[in-house]
Amino acid sequence: MKCFERLVKDYICSSLPSTLDPLQFAYSPNRSTDDAVCQVLHATLSHLDNRGGGYVRLPFIDFSSAFNTIVPSRLAAKLTDLGLNTSVCAWILDFLTDQTPGG
Repeated sequence: MKCFERLVKDYICSSLPSTLDPLQFAYSPNRSTDDAVCQVLHATLSHLDNRGGGYVRLPFIDFSSAFNTIVPSRLAAKLTDLGLNTSVCAWILDFLTDQTPGG
């Protein structure tokens, strides 16, 4: 199953529109958490340089259990809105709700 899941992930990533937020680092080709850290560091240092010192507040939120809070129907609707193939969205919904596809 892992191999198939990887194929689905690759399909989804290649199907996402290029109009996604440029600060979206997850599941973006050639982007990583290192890029996100560099972006935050650059923005922070630029702000401090432009203000001649001062301070910066950075809230950090731990989303380690975020997957457990996904509402599958909302995710499928969002993916459909992004233009993902409706059959793939239906498969994802079935997968996340532990249903047999097509039944």
